[in-house]
Amino acid sequence: MADARTMVKRRAGLRLWLSAGWIVLIVLAAFLAPWIAPKDPLAQDMFMGRLPPFWVQGAEPGFWLGTDSLGRDVLSRILHGARVALIVALVAGTLTCLIGATLGLLAGFLRGWVDVVISRLIDIWMAFPPVLFSILLIAVLGPGLISIIIAIVVIDWTRFARVVRAEAMTQGTMDYVASAQVAGRGRIGTMLTEILPNVLPTIVVLLTLEMGIAVIVEAILSFVNLSISTDDPTWGGMIAEGRTSIHQAWWVLVFPLVTLFLTVLAFSQLGEGLKDRFDPVLR
Repeated sequence: MADARTMVKRRAGLRLWLSAGWIVLIVLAAFLAPWIAPKDPLAQDMFMGRLPPFWVQGAEPGFWLGTDSLGRDVLSRILHGARVALIVALVAGTLTCLIGATLGLLAGFLRGWVDVVISRLIDIWMAFPPVLFSILLIAVLGPGLISIIIAIVVIDWTRFARVVRAEAMTQGTMDYVASAQVAGRGRIGTMLTEILPNVLPTIVVLLTLEMGIAVIVEAILSFVNLSISTDDPTWGGMIAEGRTSIHQAWWVLVFPLVTLFLTVLAFSQLGEGLKDRFDPVLR
């Protein structure tokens, strides 16, 4: 039994470090992209179009992952596209977490009319189809990073609110909460010092998952040309372009798609690993 538990802990630790390592790598690549990218991501050279990666016959020196149909370096575009993906993930994920978790915490602990108002607002908000809602928002606000971030926050805050509300309601029935209130601590003080620390592991998991979702949403909107300018490198835009030339230049589709997949997977596994590591109940 002890050996099985030790093995589970080792797997959880390995999952945590692998996911964290990939995210750190993506962050460094995005931050250092202007200096480490081998080529200008916007530079076009039709004579260099659809060059294969360095290990395939016909490759050219300096184009490590090949070029697209316009002769733009795939590796450089992936590195610069990471900047867009991480900005959306960090900003949209953080704002969504702050708004949704705050409302969920208030509804779950204060109960009464506060819970009724927030719960009805959540029900109404979730009645709208998220994909159509996001496209409508982008159409109204116009393409751009700010529009994408607003759309993600407006749509996804309900996910945090529902889960955090349920966790706060559960924690509110615990003896330690009653003891704090008997000791004279106010309701807001009890919520911040007693409820919030025990709900925090769940919030962290949701935050990392939301960052992965934000990366996917930005890629989807880039895929349908509703993100930033089509000339600027984004993973979704590269995937959309690579889809049209998959039989002639598979690398234009595969490399940004694999990068997107690993990044989203890393965010989700990071959240699970952090929960296993810091959740006092699981520990």
